[in-house]
Amino acid sequence: MTSSTTGYKAIAKYLPISPSKVRPIANLIRSRSYIEAEAVLGTLPHKGAGFLLRTLRSAAANAMDLNKNINEESLFIKELLVNEGTRHKRIWARGRGRADRQLKRYAHIAVVLDVK
Repeated sequence: MTSSTTGYKAIAKYLPISPSKVRPIANLIRSRSYIEAEAVLGTLPHKGAGFLLRTLRSAAANAMDLNKNINEESLFIKELLVNEGTRHKRIWARGRGRADRQLKRYAHIAVVLDVK
């Protein structure tokens, strides 16, 4: 995220889900209003939708805490980033004494809300 971005931010780091699973869900709500995005994420059954919803609500709470005269209807998603976090490498035992690598991927989600 660039440092010149203005707005109300929330960042969730080290979420135990692959970023490639979260990005299609993030594309559904990108540049929508807060109310619309919350309604869309609330109806989706995906695990990534829960992580996005939690981060979105955190950004809205930050906005309302910093500026008391903001209401939810005036907020929209200015920026939404889903980046790759660290990868934990594990050993996966296979037959005949062999081993494969198993990568546990993690995601970072950053949401920036702004006023219309």
